[in-house]
Amino acid sequence: MFAVVNIAGQQFKVEENTKYNVPRLQADPEAELTFDDVLIFSDGNKTSIGNPSVESVKVQAKVLEHLKDDKVIVFKKKRRKSYRVFNGHRQQLTKIEITKIG
Repeated sequence: MFAVVNIAGQQFKVEENTKYNVPRLQADPEAELTFDDVLIFSDGNKTSIGNPSVESVKVQAKVLEHLKDDKVIVFKKKRRKSYRVFNGHRQQLTKIEITKIG
């Protein structure tokens, strides 16, 4: 059983009892979340495709923690111009666990 869910503008293929890192959500750790925007739902035998979303299917998740992704280095340089810019970026993430699909 799986579902494709729109979470914070990104689409994730999720299954029950699995953990995912999604963009930062405004929720406290140990909070329960419900995602209504299910694009595709499959129970193994039948697949439902939404137009734009599947009605009466919700995905429930539990927030485990907030964390930061690995650092991405952004380096810009123009040769012979004495121009160098060195920046880093760490994306803010939320780790969730899918508890129920249906």
